[in-house]
Amino acid sequence: MERRDALYGRRKGKKLSPRRTGLMATLYPALALDLAKPAPADLRTLFPVPVKAVRLEIGFGGGEHMLANAAAFPDIGFIGVEPFVNGMAKALATIEETGARNVRLHDGDAALLLDWLPPESLAGVDLLYPDPWPKKRHFKRRFVSDGNLARIARALAPGGLFRVASDIESYIDWTLLHVLPRDDFAWTATRADDWRKPFPGWPGTRYEQKAVAAGRVPAYLVFKRG
Repeated sequence: MERRDALYGRRKGKKLSPRRTGLMATLYPALALDLAKPAPADLRTLFPVPVKAVRLEIGFGGGEHMLANAAAFPDIGFIGVEPFVNGMAKALATIEETGARNVRLHDGDAALLLDWLPPESLAGVDLLYPDPWPKKRHFKRRFVSDGNLARIARALAPGGLFRVASDIESYIDWTLLHVLPRDDFAWTATRADDWRKPFPGWPGTRYEQKAVAAGRVPAYLVFKRG
């Protein structure tokens, strides 16, 4: 299985405010997962509050979707991955404001985190508006790949859901071309509205608002782990 030993794209944008710089220095280390240590056999023990299951969000942007879900489902643990410093800092500011205790974080490569997780340890994985890398020579940088799909399949419990949202038609096609031939995932859609309408309880994201304003039409794919 190929490894993603390099992260593509920007790691940092505009200068952080003093408050968010402080949160990166104090709150982030308290919530960050240490991949240098073995993962616990039961991921629920990562959280200081009782949770009945654990979900992963890959590339959470500013954390709007992940933290809305963390508030709506306090009995679920959420692991969020976001290598972009400004997005991580924004999420930390919200975590501090809301006092969320069912969230853990990772600011590196999601593939390395997936390799660290125990088999069948996740109830769900969300990949929302990933970088589409639209140029053909950059397709190899897309997160959806045979290797990463195998990683997700290994980490998902049977019946767990892998959800993908994108406003880029070629990325949706790319995802279907990579997932549908696999025997470890089944696409759950039975009618057009199943991919045209957002996931249940969808709070939306800032990126999605920009995409719709620009005239792009999002699609929402749900695959079940066999």
